[in-house]
Amino acid sequence: MTGAAPILSLEGISKSYPGVRALNDVSLHLMPGEVLGLIGENGAGKSTLMKVLGGVVAPSAGRIRVGGREWSRLTVADAQGAGIAFVHQELNLFDNLDVAANVLFGREPLRGGPLRLVDRAAARARVAPLLARLGADFTPDTPVAALSIAQRQLVEIAKALAAEARIIIFDEPTSSLTLAETARLLSVVQELRAAGTAIIYITHRLAEIVDCADRVVCLRDGRMAGTLARHEIGHATMIRLMIGRELRALYTPPARPPGPGGLRAEGLVTTAFPRATADLDIRAGEILGLAGLVGAGRTSLARTLFGLDPARAGRVMLDGRPLRLASPRDAVAAGIYLAPEDRKAAGLILSLPIAENVSLASLRRFARFFLLDRQAEREVAERQARALRLKAPHVGVAAGTLSGGNQQKVVLAKWLSMAPRVILFDEPTRGIDAGAKGEIYALMRALADEGVAILMISSDMEEVIGVSDRIAVMHEGRISGILNRDLFSEQAVLRLAIGQTEEAGA
Repeated sequence: MTGAAPILSLEGISKSYPGVRALNDVSLHLMPGEVLGLIGENGAGKSTLMKVLGGVVAPSAGRIRVGGREWSRLTVADAQGAGIAFVHQELNLFDNLDVAANVLFGREPLRGGPLRLVDRAAARARVAPLLARLGADFTPDTPVAALSIAQRQLVEIAKALAAEARIIIFDEPTSSLTLAETARLLSVVQELRAAGTAIIYITHRLAEIVDCADRVVCLRDGRMAGTLARHEIGHATMIRLMIGRELRALYTPPARPPGPGGLRAEGLVTTAFPRATADLDIRAGEILGLAGLVGAGRTSLARTLFGLDPARAGRVMLDGRPLRLASPRDAVAAGIYLAPEDRKAAGLILSLPIAENVSLASLRRFARFFLLDRQAEREVAERQARALRLKAPHVGVAAGTLSGGNQQKVVLAKWLSMAPRVILFDEPTRGIDAGAKGEIYALMRALADEGVAILMISSDMEEVIGVSDRIAVMHEGRISGILNRDLFSEQAVLRLAIGQTEEAGA
């Protein structure tokens, strides 16, 4: 890349909204065949900067140069015409179409005749090599509605590859991928880099930045916080740039040993794995990590414990007493609460204010003669917002305007206002930055120290090992082993995840 001109230059980019300076004099450049890691906490300005680059948002000041051509602002058509493609964290697919139609949407091959119909065979032939390149286990004619979240993420990546873009922005591309799929994606990134494609790689999984980035740029509070050359890239240096301080170790020992009681599942059979039985003991006052490969049955187990899916066999007990979990209402009545993986779709109503989201699960508490006591509702929400250090102007703003970390805090506020006994966290820090992750971990530990039983489902190995008191590992619908803290290691977890059991601890 020595002597080459940047394929992309952003110079003095600023963006102001009423009362908010989202970007302040940001400048960066991107070389052909370079992987640039873009890091920063939620709210640092990364999303706004990418919207400027994608033509969605017009900057208040600054210049944009792509391939030698200069703009004061880009439109979406300009960005696409300049060869810029995005792989978004938030999936943007049509469930009613197949994979090929989604990948080539707007660029479908047509066959002759006055009607110019889509050439389905040509579309499949064009998409099949892209799926093979990504190691996908589905075909171009597979309906998107039949795909898992991880598989849909691969479809998003295939869309960018199909566009033959000169610049590809990956925004949290591995948030729903397995370890094997993540490794394959990172190898695709290196293939693209070798072919001269310029890449901006945005992720909160800093290990991926270490693996693939040639250079790192960090934003903090809408400003440039610093740049790291390849030899300077490391977890500690990146976190220091992001939050302006060292991040303490993930693990905080419990204040006291686990107490009696908690949630216990015996011989539980879920709808996802009707031939496997799961036994699990979540003790009061502990954080039990639940690891396993994607598709191992972790989320299905959590849904069954919360009453969303019926148990085919087995029993669930709380503090030694059997429970009937025919619906989430039964679980909530028992003090068992779920913070789901997809908080936007299943944990919140994004268009409603924070206060109304907090009260949703306990509306009867605020009922006054068939009317809601909005004052009481607001007071509870404000109390929870202060306790959780929620970053929002007030509890009347829509939940959809908050960062991922603050949205997760609203989900927690909803349950914490109801005296939880068990909380099931499904991927609690997905899409959340390093600083906000630390706050979520501290909240989980504080809850456990108050005697709440915590189940933490996570695909992030560093998180599972760094936060849990014990780790249970799932394989094909059953618990393949339990590890005490003195046996924690990536190798031990992975062995159990693929079905081996020789290193399980009591």
